[in-house]
Amino acid sequence: MNRLISNVVGSFVEAWQELRIHKTRVMLSLIGVAVAVCAITTVVGLGAVAQQSIVEQNERNGGRSATLSLYVSSNDGTPVDADVMQELWAKEIERYGIDYASRVMYGTQTVQFTDGAAPVQAIGVDQPYGTMHRVKLSDGAWFTPDDAERLAPAVLVNEVFYDRIGRPDLSTHPTTTLLGAQPTTAVITGVYPVSTWETEPAMYVLMDTLIALTPPDQIAQGAIMPNYELWVPPEASDDIMAAVQRDMEGALGAGTQVSVNRQDYAAYNEDPFASIKLLVGGVAALVLLLGALGLVNIALVTLKQRIREIGVRRSFGATAGRVFFAVMMESIVATLVAGVAGVIGAVLIVTNPAIQGFIAQGSVTDFPPFPVEAALLGLACATVVGALAGLLPALVAVRVKVIDAIRY
Repeated sequence: MNRLISNVVGSFVEAWQELRIHKTRVMLSLIGVAVAVCAITTVVGLGAVAQQSIVEQNERNGGRSATLSLYVSSNDGTPVDADVMQELWAKEIERYGIDYASRVMYGTQTVQFTDGAAPVQAIGVDQPYGTMHRVKLSDGAWFTPDDAERLAPAVLVNEVFYDRIGRPDLSTHPTTTLLGAQPTTAVITGVYPVSTWETEPAMYVLMDTLIALTPPDQIAQGAIMPNYELWVPPEASDDIMAAVQRDMEGALGAGTQVSVNRQDYAAYNEDPFASIKLLVGGVAALVLLLGALGLVNIALVTLKQRIREIGVRRSFGATAGRVFFAVMMESIVATLVAGVAGVIGAVLIVTNPAIQGFIAQGSVTDFPPFPVEAALLGLACATVVGALAGLLPALVAVRVKVIDAIRY
C-alpha cells in the first residue's frame, strides 16, 4: 500500500517537474484546453441564468412553486355568499399557517382620462400577490399593508395607462378618477411593464378596494367571485390540496363544487427546461470535443521530440508501467491546471453584470450564484480530456523499443 502511494506521489512530482522544464510547450498546448474549459463552464453558468429567467417568467404567470388555486361555485348557478367565503378562506389560511395567500379577480372599472372616459381592466388582488407572482415594477412600489388604510385607494397601472396620462412623476402622488355610482379618486403608486402585444390600459387594485367600488346589487348578483390562491411548500402541496378541498366541501355542504389545483409551472410532468438543457449540453459537448482533439494532436507531436528521453529512461530500468503512468500524469496534471485557469475565467465572465444583463434581458430579479456544478464539471472535463489526450501518447511511448529510441 505504501509503495503504491509513493509511486502515485512520485508520478505527480515527476509530472510537475516535466511541466516546469517544458513551460513554453506546455503553455502552447494547454491554451486550447483552458479556452475549452472556460467555454464549457461559461455555457453551463450562463445556462443557469437563462433557466432562472424562464423560471421567473413562469412564476409571473402561474405563481411560484407550489401555488394552489381554489375556486368555488354552486350547482344551481346562484352565487356563493362572499362574506361566508371570506370567513372560510381566512380560517383555512390560519389553520394551515399559510403566509402567502391572495384573492384574485378580473373586473372592469371606468377611468376618466383627459381624452374621455374609458373602461380599464382592473385586477383585484391581495398584498401577498406581488411576491407570489414576482410582479416586476418599472417605477414605484408594490402594495404595502398600509395601503389598505388609505382614504384614497392606491392603484398600480401598466405602461399603457401611464403613457395615456402623460407619465407624471410618482413622487408627486398623481391621481386618477374611477367613475361609477360614486366617483373615487385613486393614487397611482406604481407602474408595471407590459408586453409588446398589450395595447390596452390596465391596473392592479387591492381586492377590498375593488369590492368597495362594486355596487351592492352587483355583489349580490355574484359580480364578486374571486379565485383564491395559496403559495405552499411543494412537498406539502398534495396534502394541503386534499385538506383544503375537504374542509371547504364540508363547510359549504351539498350543492357546491370546490376545485383545488396546482397552477404553477412545476405542476406539469414535462420538464419546462428540457430544451435549454439540451442546447447547453450540446454546445458544451462540442466545445469539449474540439479542445480534446487539439490537445491529442499537440501531445502526439511533442511525444516525437521525447522519444530519445523515453529510451534513456527505459535503459536505466524504468518499467513500461512507470513510463505509461508518467506520460499520462503529465497530461492530466497539465490539463487540470489549465482547467483551473479556465474555471476562473468562466467565473469572471458569468458574474459580470453586463453579461448577466444581456442574457437576462431585464427578466431576472434574483440572479443565481455561480453554479458550483459548472466549476466541478469544468475541472472534471479537464481531467477527462487530459486522460484521453495522454492515453494515446502513453501507449505509443510504451511500445517504443529501447535501442531504437536511443538511436532516434
